[in-house]
Amino acid sequence: MVTPRYFHLHLVSDSTGETLINVARAAAAQYKHTHAIEHIHSLVRTAAQVEKIVRELEQAPGIVLYTLVDPELAEQLQTGCRALGVPYVSVLEPVLTLFQSYLGTRSAGRVGAQHVLNADYFRRIDALNYSMGHDDGQLVDEIEEADVVLVGVSRSSKTPTSIYLANRGVKTANVPLVLGSPIPPGLLQAKHPLVVGLIASPDRIVQVRQHRVLTLKSDEQTDNYVDRAAVTEEIAWSRKLCARQGWPVIDVTRRSIEETAAAVLALLGARR
Repeated sequence: MVTPRYFHLHLVSDSTGETLINVARAAAAQYKHTHAIEHIHSLVRTAAQVEKIVRELEQAPGIVLYTLVDPELAEQLQTGCRALGVPYVSVLEPVLTLFQSYLGTRSAGRVGAQHVLNADYFRRIDALNYSMGHDDGQLVDEIEEADVVLVGVSRSSKTPTSIYLANRGVKTANVPLVLGSPIPPGLLQAKHPLVVGLIASPDRIVQVRQHRVLTLKSDEQTDNYVDRAAVTEEIAWSRKLCARQGWPVIDVTRRSIEETAAAVLALLGARR
């Protein structure tokens, strides 16, 4: 049987659908020769909404993933799927069953419980505000308030990694390392934050910088900005600086932002 290049993927949630989208895309990414046509049905909380989804399934049958806390709505969706002969699965049910077995109690059945405005939510917002305000060496005098400080040469993924960590509730600042420019005293003297150096191969840095120059259509950068020999020198200097200061280093050449952030979190956890 030949796997189809395109297939319909219906994501049915009684909340924002964020959980489903993340799970579905992680699974779909394993099938590089196929493409999922996503149908996102969020905030599904009435029988009429489920009925409408079933009608859409009839027109565009495919895989159905759902997170519906209300058992009646879940049963209605399942019945519709069975009648149409389309595969379906509850993403949360196996996890909730495991929790119930271990904890000896049923789940509360709260719709959108993961999005409740609790202390953790406000901690993430606070971290995001901090990281946005302390991006690219801004307000370096306040760096002692950070949980993590990322340092590295230009285009070493400092900003996107900072934002990702902030979304995990980690106050993250980032400071560029520029060969020939003084290191901010606040960075060298910082005691509270974990300072982590990000490096990449010269080829990778040059590639990203060249793309940036073309995108911005800017001729303001010096030739050294995309010169491989100059970039190699920058990276070697930044690595030596980190070694001298005792800052751990992460090579981001072949890492995604998520993988880099996970490595930083592991270092932070070990430190605590």
